[in-house]
Amino acid sequence: MPRVIKHPDVRRSELLDQALGLFLSRGYDNTSLNHVIAEAGISKGAFYHYFPSKEALLVAIADRFGRQTLAELEDVLNAPDLDPVQRLNGFLGKALRIKTDMAPAAWIVFGALFRPENQLLYQRIVIASETLFRPMLTKMIAQGVREKIFHTFDPEGVGDMLQQLASSTYPFVTRAMAARNDEERQEILKAYQKRLRLHGIAIDRILGLPDGALRVPTLHQLKKLMATLPGWKS
Repeated sequence: MPRVIKHPDVRRSELLDQALGLFLSRGYDNTSLNHVIAEAGISKGAFYHYFPSKEALLVAIADRFGRQTLAELEDVLNAPDLDPVQRLNGFLGKALRIKTDMAPAAWIVFGALFRPENQLLYQRIVIASETLFRPMLTKMIAQGVREKIFHTFDPEGVGDMLQQLASSTYPFVTRAMAARNDEERQEILKAYQKRLRLHGIAIDRILGLPDGALRVPTLHQLKKLMATLPGWKS
């Protein structure tokens, strides 16, 4: 029977599926490259042709998650009945809902990124995510400028600021993961939401909007998201 030769993109996708399955069942820390290679049933040389390290696997899985999220947000971007503020709020709101839905699995796979020794890997994934989402954010903000709703000379820069402000909340997640009791968790949630309100007002003013035009997650929404953290008890 002739050997079936798969397209490299197909084989790469299969390897990601197998790695993700192992990360979810065993946890990222408890899964080695040897586990993934054994699951895939290929030689180490063949595997390293696609992924040189476990970190490279994690980056590729993050990219897949990001692209799936972008695809789910296309309907907001293309909705004809939304004005620029509604579209941006709809985009951010739906992104939060998707993130919350994905969070239980995402913490298992990506929770290791929130340890101090993995900050460089975290930044690598953040930069890749920002690159992925930049065109969509730039398009939305530029459209608002053309319609004279947003007022900025640099739509791409504002989109970058939105993403950079989001990634700057990293310390709140690490503090939440280290919280010892419910009282500490509630204080962290309040501080987190307060910082997001500040970020929202900053972007409002950059875009020439009234304070509060950009909707930020409520305390209830943040609690729902953070409650998916491993070990979190509300």
